[in-house]
Amino acid sequence: NKKRLSGKASLSTFNSKLLLEGPLKKQKEDGGASSTFVLSYKNSYLDQTSKNLYSYVNNGNGLPFSFEDLYGKVSFNGEGGSKFSVFGFDFTDDANFQDIAEINWKSNGVGTNFVIVPKGSNTLMDGGFAYSKYKINQQEADDKPRSSSINGFNLNMNFTSFINRDEFRFGMEVLGFRTEYETYTVSDVKREQIENTTEFGTYFKYRISRDKFVLDPGLRIQYYASLAEFSLEPRMGAKFNVSDKIRLKAAGGFYSQNLMSAASDRDVVNLFYGFLSGPENLPEEFRGEAVTTRLQKARDLIAGVEWDITNHLEVNVEVYHKWFTQVTNINRDKIYPDNGQFEDQPDALVKDYIVEDGYSRGVDLVIKYDYKRFYIWSVYSLGYVRRRDEFREYAPHFDRRHNVNMLVSYTFGKKLDWEMNVRWNYGSGFPFTKTAGFYELQTFGNGLGTDPNTSNGDLGINYGEINQGRLPDYHRLDFSIKKSFVIGKNSILEANASVINVYDRENIFYFDRVRYKRINQLPVLPALGVNMNF
Repeated sequence: NKKRLSGKASLSTFNSKLLLEGPLKKQKEDGGASSTFVLSYKNSYLDQTSKNLYSYVNNGNGLPFSFEDLYGKVSFNGEGGSKFSVFGFDFTDDANFQDIAEINWKSNGVGTNFVIVPKGSNTLMDGGFAYSKYKINQQEADDKPRSSSINGFNLNMNFTSFINRDEFRFGMEVLGFRTEYETYTVSDVKREQIENTTEFGTYFKYRISRDKFVLDPGLRIQYYASLAEFSLEPRMGAKFNVSDKIRLKAAGGFYSQNLMSAASDRDVVNLFYGFLSGPENLPEEFRGEAVTTRLQKARDLIAGVEWDITNHLEVNVEVYHKWFTQVTNINRDKIYPDNGQFEDQPDALVKDYIVEDGYSRGVDLVIKYDYKRFYIWSVYSLGYVRRRDEFREYAPHFDRRHNVNMLVSYTFGKKLDWEMNVRWNYGSGFPFTKTAGFYELQTFGNGLGTDPNTSNGDLGINYGEINQGRLPDYHRLDFSIKKSFVIGKNSILEANASVINVYDRENIFYFDRVRYKRINQLPVLPALGVNMNF
């Protein structure tokens, strides 16, 4: 807000929020110079209130979740649209599952961005610089820390030129980051990696706009300095207006990245996600072909149609297929140390990381209806995801076959000051790896002096074939209603009531294999709150 101090404050049984915005230097006329600020703070006290308000949850211990977010930005706005901003943020999230694990996520950073609109020129410039850090820690009952962090900077500069009805855009980017990763395998072996990465990129994009079509050819050139590899990535987007009511669209391109996620596919729901970059010890071959790059690469193609059936009803259908030509993953089949003693063994049994390929394909259907006081939004997604390593083809843990979201909103009352929302979500079950059995795992803590006849081993787990099981389906209904009160020229008070999981569906959150105990997600949770806009 460039002309006056304004904001929003809210309080509920879950959390509280405060947003303030306004001028440091007021804008005297539309389009004139000004300076402004935005400050936002949010925090959750659900871990405390739930012990009393929702005592039926978690045996009276409450819900183990909390967060605290702080964000601020200052902007200097010049005449004609030029702008310079400085921002910073600090976010913290915690989840404490008693006697099992405590997990916390923390991210913070600072940065700047700018837009320059030269007078009398058809070219504008924008760009920015930012530094940020993200870290996840997980402490389990075995007292072995598991952590992953990524921190780094990005610097970018972009130029946009308007040529009649067309638009030409190009830019440059420098990216540097450091990843640190530490965890333990099921065999109690410590696995860690520290890696520094630098990337340089440039892109060109030309938008051609004509009466019935828009064409967006583009090219990105990426150089991964730490790997000494170039990646040439052509891309294309297109849209054709068949009529005033029907539009066809398509897009495709080549993509690459040096960052990979590291998560156990043997946990029944996993909250610990690590980040790794460009591991060096990849196999020399994958399914008989030489591995010539350490990059992960993919190609994708999307096509769709938008149809305005009536002035109030819109349908959007998109089909997609993505080819993962090379994906890096942690080697779940490793049984030998990667040293000269086992050089005669195949790489698939020795290396810390493996190469995979695969695909992702599906269709998304979106329906929107907007008429007077009714708004209905619904989407159905059908998806198939497959991965293939040296030995098997399998469904990764995020392969969800069916997903449905429906939202119905209705505004009513003489002053249209009541609003009711109903949301329903359904998702078919995710894959997981079943437990085949348990055994006594001898760790030989005393070396050759260990007597397996008298020593007590740890609990070992035999796993079944990867992701051959399916978790139960997920579905949930949420309801909310809101009443608005005008209490001043620029002030509105809103009172709201909501219920999460109206019919108390038991949706799985995670499963403790050792204790053979299922933990469910949120039960029915009513809430009350007030918002003040001023």
